Amino acid sequence: MTQTSAAPRFVSQVPIRFAHCDPAGIIFFPQYLVLFNGLVEDWFNRALGVPYADMVAQDRTGLPIVHLECDFRAITRMGETVDFGLRVARLGNRSLTLAVDCTGPDGGLRVAATKVLVFTDLQTHQAIAVPDHIRAAIAQWLAIPSQEKE
Repeated sequence: MTQTSAAPRFVSQVPIRFAHCDPAGIIFFPQYLVLFNGLVEDWFNRALGVPYADMVAQDRTGLPIVHLECDFRAITRMGETVDFGLRVARLGNRSLTLAVDCTGPDGGLRVAATKVLVFTDLQTHQAIAVPDHIRAAIAQWLAIPSQEKE
């Protein structure tokens, strides 16, 4: 199932803290990966209604990144509150491709990334089919008219 830019965009506002930044007060680029993972967790918890912690700890389902592309466009400074956005680019049999981004208070793009995640069994670390309840939650969320939503 492939999605287009008309797909809904989940948004989470994030304050950029001292812990995210290098000595110059600018976000240290690997922190974007940590923040993007937090965005995925927020999307599962708030938009899909699937508790991410339960998926990992109880269901023993993992969702590691297997491919990542990032474009860094502008700096983000400590003290700013930025929007992290997520769209489903593709939902496959075992994988989920997400387009994620960070935009500043002025709406300017700071970072754009595409990440491919694969559902795995945390006992065997082998790829598994997207669990039915997660596939259904994503399909339901995608059916909502395109708009930014939290």
